[in-house]
Amino acid sequence: MERHSTMLERCSSYVNIWLMVKHVRREASLSRDRIIEASIALLDSGGEDGLTFRALSERLATGAGAIYWHVENKGELLTAACDAIVARTMAPCAGGASPEDSIRALALGLFDAIDAHPWVGSTLTRAAGQAPMLRIVECLGQQVRALGLPVEGQWTAASALLHYILGVAGQNAANSRFARTHDIDRADFLGAIATVWSQLDPEKYPFARSVASHMRDHDDRADFLAGVDLILGGIASRGGH
Repeated sequence: MERHSTMLERCSSYVNIWLMVKHVRREASLSRDRIIEASIALLDSGGEDGLTFRALSERLATGAGAIYWHVENKGELLTAACDAIVARTMAPCAGGASPEDSIRALALGLFDAIDAHPWVGSTLTRAAGQAPMLRIVECLGQQVRALGLPVEGQWTAASALLHYILGVAGQNAANSRFARTHDIDRADFLGAIATVWSQLDPEKYPFARSVASHMRDHDDRADFLAGVDLILGGIASRGGH
């Protein structure tokens, strides 16, 4: 009887060890990077409301406890997902391009990233002092310094670029999301606006009438980049090169 009990204890120990090994392997396979990539997919398909630990658990075929091992809450997960997207746009800071070209590349990279992932814009707003925003500020700041602007004007220039880039990119993403949600064709929508503006009273709305034709077929990315160039021109006039 004693020998039988000992064998049962050994079997129980082996089972426990096997379960522990299995648990460790599962935890190892469920890396933080996998969780973040799955979160990005959920955010892209359903927005912030679509990212829940239940949906994430189902997508990763695991329990919520395994996810909480890597992230504490949804806010941390949103910031991490946003940081992953932003980090992919930081290549210009490491390249050998001119400061102006690096700023243009970073600006367009963020414009396209926020257009593809609209939730990134709102997440950046809430993560002002955290990693994703710091990456952007540091990259812009380094390029502004490389432009040769006096120290006292560097923050103003970097801040102007930051607010323009994120503001316009965020608004463009919001417009695109609204159009998709309401099944609006961009060309038809802009064409209707252009028609209305072209018929405005020329004495009250001379400017709106003059740009009506441009409104019909303008390129959002080209207009965005033109705005970046205007700011760069202003920096150059203040002592940058």
